Amino acid sequence: MSEIKAFQGIRPVPDKVAQIASPPYDVLSSREAAEMARNNPISFLHVVKPEIDLGDDVDPYSDEVYAAGKANLQKLIDDNLMVMDERACLYLYRQIMKIHGKDHVQIGLVAGVSVEEYEKGLIKKHEFTRVVKEADRTRHVETLNAQTGPVFLTYRSVAQIDSLVDSCIVKAPVYNFVAADGIRHTFWIVDEDEKIRALIEAFAQVPCLYIADGHHRSASACTVGRKRREANANHDGTELYNHYLAVIFPHDQMMILDYNRLLFDLNGLSTDDFLSQVEEKFIVEKTEQKKPQTTHEFGMYFGDQWYRLTAKSGSFDEKDPVRSLDVAILQDNLLAPILGIGDPRTDDRIDFVGGIRGPEELERRVKAEGAVAFTVFPTPIEQLMAIADAGEVMPPKSTWFEPKLRSGMVVKPL
Repeated sequence: MSEIKAFQGIRPVPDKVAQIASPPYDVLSSREAAEMARNNPISFLHVVKPEIDLGDDVDPYSDEVYAAGKANLQKLIDDNLMVMDERACLYLYRQIMKIHGKDHVQIGLVAGVSVEEYEKGLIKKHEFTRVVKEADRTRHVETLNAQTGPVFLTYRSVAQIDSLVDSCIVKAPVYNFVAADGIRHTFWIVDEDEKIRALIEAFAQVPCLYIADGHHRSASACTVGRKRREANANHDGTELYNHYLAVIFPHDQMMILDYNRLLFDLNGLSTDDFLSQVEEKFIVEKTEQKKPQTTHEFGMYFGDQWYRLTAKSGSFDEKDPVRSLDVAILQDNLLAPILGIGDPRTDDRIDFVGGIRGPEELERRVKAEGAVAFTVFPTPIEQLMAIADAGEVMPPKSTWFEPKLRSGMVVKPL
């Protein structure tokens, strides 16, 4: 089952939501966040990245940073710019993003999801977390006594849930605005007892949920929940810390873009030696296409020329759900053995570029600072779920989800 919980959200007043709602904390550097929030004192970036208010030299993990985040959230509440709903609600959050000339539409249910189910593996992971990032979000949640950034979850779509959602969005939304990035964000409150009950009962039939984006936020929310449970002699399971903030989308509405690779050198190889070694595991053809058209194909920009690389039969294990991923094929057959990238998470000779920036960004960066770049076919959501079901983890930087959820649309207090 998948347990969801209504909660009393703290939300912006409608005429301020476009100013308050911000990109999530982990898609902007501190410098980028400071620039974005420079002329907007009520941007939620002051809550989720409070170091931007404390100068360039501040340690982003210092006590004063978390205290500033707490103070900034409290000021939004004290100034009546964010207000708590009078009763526990569910919410619906729709995003419309234009891409390749078409509208991509996704609508998710905003709810509390179960710490216990995360601990039992019913909210499934596909990535490792880093200790430093997990500790950072844990301190943020503990200090603010609230979850300020939602976790992005998915589930295998259910027609009954789709119908329930459709029935809830016939009324006027409480928010409907276009952000600076051109994405439309629309938000409904579900406060009718019958509809809340129907959605809870429908999700109770969903076997499991999958983390799409937000592994560190999930882990930190559960760390806080576990610590508070252990410290509470009267724990009975109804406490607010037992559930954490999530937006849950059906899998057939998810959009995963490519997550591409930029290499800064050829590991000491000449041009001819590099191409010769690539040809051992890939069919190499010059092309005008900049992006692969199917799985097990790759684009390579090298020497002012695009190439199509096709993985040769037998160069990877087709039955292995992880090693047959395109990002794993590229890593195992080219980046590691030829270019010497042993651990792409820590090697400073490689960088990762989200597909939202387009192949032209790779061309620009190769010409300015790099040696070679690769475009990768987007990982299908079905592959992600299959890997999570198998209890495996994906290689780093395997997926880039768009559009990103705005932080500050609703806060879940603890």
